[in-house]
Amino acid sequence: MTHRSYCAENPPTLSNERLEFLGDAVLGLVVTDHIFEVYPQLPEGQLAKVRASVVNSATLAEVAAELLVGEALLLGKGEAASGGSHKPSILADAMEALMGATYLDGGWSAARDLVLRLLGDRILEAAAGPGGRDHKTRLQELASSRFGRLPTYSVVDEGPDHDKRFVATVVLDGLRWQGGEGRSKKQAEQSAAREAWSALSAELAGDQPPGHDCA
Repeated sequence: MTHRSYCAENPPTLSNERLEFLGDAVLGLVVTDHIFEVYPQLPEGQLAKVRASVVNSATLAEVAAELLVGEALLLGKGEAASGGSHKPSILADAMEALMGATYLDGGWSAARDLVLRLLGDRILEAAAGPGGRDHKTRLQELASSRFGRLPTYSVVDEGPDHDKRFVATVVLDGLRWQGGEGRSKKQAEQSAAREAWSALSAELAGDQPPGHDCA
């Protein structure tokens, strides 16, 4: 998708409500597309739970508060006096409007980048399942019990500053898994850890022979 252009004589009416409506749709599609691609092993029900855990007003309000979005809002005197800049409903709506505006201005790529930068870590935590054990923790536990040592990670970045991607490699007991990618160092390490944990778990279960590159 490319960014949209409009005729100067007939510009669209970009009210907050319209931007929120668009942003809500963009957010849902970005997250759905991402988890569908990144977590092919998850059944439909689990995918729906992961999406629901991040595509909701409470999460959007948390992200907005972390970014201090409330301080940039133009509110009426009454709303401002009543603490509107800290109200979860207003912050969540503002985040949706920002996502909608980003899509209009920069297209799908810009909107996807924004959503995953803001929610990528939360998606990882949700996909880890009950107990909040992410794949780095799972791999650490497996490595400690099987090898008596912990895995090590190395991360390189590539691309321009506005569209930087990170690629991680994890090494454990002479075995190496590389190619874990993400839009942050943490996401890349989690991706590499997921590959290593899945491969080792399958090997221990006898589902596949060792197939890792030597470091």
